[in-house]
Amino acid sequence: MNVLLQRTYYKEGTNSALFYNGQFLGFAIELPWLNNERNVSCIPEGEYELKARYSTKFKHHLHLINVDGRSLILLHPANNAKRELRGCIAPVTQLTGIGKGTYSKPLFQKLVSLCYQAFDRNENVLLTIKS
Repeated sequence: MNVLLQRTYYKEGTNSALFYNGQFLGFAIELPWLNNERNVSCIPEGEYELKARYSTKFKHHLHLINVDGRSLILLHPANNAKRELRGCIAPVTQLTGIGKGTYSKPLFQKLVSLCYQAFDRNENVLLTIKS
């Protein structure tokens, strides 16, 4: 299974279109590109494996594996990158500005459901990030 994040970079944040197996799902928000600096930058473009993860804060969510120079990069709900993200990625239903969106939870839940179904089928789930 493949998930694609097609990025557009801005000084204040990063907005992306989100695709699942070639089908448009919605959008994503991230922090701006600041040379992969921990907690303040989005991660480098590339291909990452997604794994299932559970925490008390986010419940079932997704973890990006082998991010160069970074750890614990997650896909989780958020509507404002600068206020709610520290390098992670948040799916959003609508973009409302740079690094901002609305209705993160419904799209997040849809993406998690699709990925967890793939995990149940023993499929690898790859996230490709490009501009």
